[in-house]
Amino acid sequence: MSKIKLKKSSLEEATETDGGTQYGALCYRERKGVIQFLMITSRRTKRWVIPKGWSIEGLSPADSAAQEAWEEAGVRGTVDSKDIGLYSYIKEGEKGAPDVPCTTWVYPLRVTTLKGDYPEKSERRRKWMGRKKAADAVWEPELAKLIRRFEPADDIGA
Repeated sequence: MSKIKLKKSSLEEATETDGGTQYGALCYRERKGVIQFLMITSRRTKRWVIPKGWSIEGLSPADSAAQEAWEEAGVRGTVDSKDIGLYSYIKEGEKGAPDVPCTTWVYPLRVTTLKGDYPEKSERRRKWMGRKKAADAVWEPELAKLIRRFEPADDIGA
C-alpha cells in the first residue's frame, strides 16, 4: 500500500522548524513623559495583540520582530537586540488544522516612523494605548505583565 504525501501548510512547516517559537515587537513611543504602546488587531479574531511572527531566514530574532512590526503595523524604528521576556498562547489552526502552542519572545521597538501604507493595512486595525489600557486589552496574562513592567532602555539597539 502506497502512502500519500500531503502538502503541509506554512504553519505546520514553521512549527516543525521553529518548535512554535515566534518573535514579537512591543512597539512604543513616549509622549510628554508617558509611554504609549501601538497595539494591532489579529487578522481572524480581531483581538488586540502585538506584531509577531515566525523567524525570518537571515534575520536575528530582534530583526524578525522588527520586520513583523513593519508588515503588520507599518512601523519603523529602533529595535532592542535584547528581549524583555516571553509569553505563551495557543495559535488557532487554520482551516481545520490543529491548534499550535506558541512561545513568543518580545523585543522592544521604539517607533520613529508610522506609515499609512503597509503590507497588512487592509487586514488589521492599530491603536496607540497607554500602559493600563494596553495591558488590559491583551488576552495573554504574561504579555500583560510584560507591558505593565516595561521601561525603555537608554541604550536601545546596543
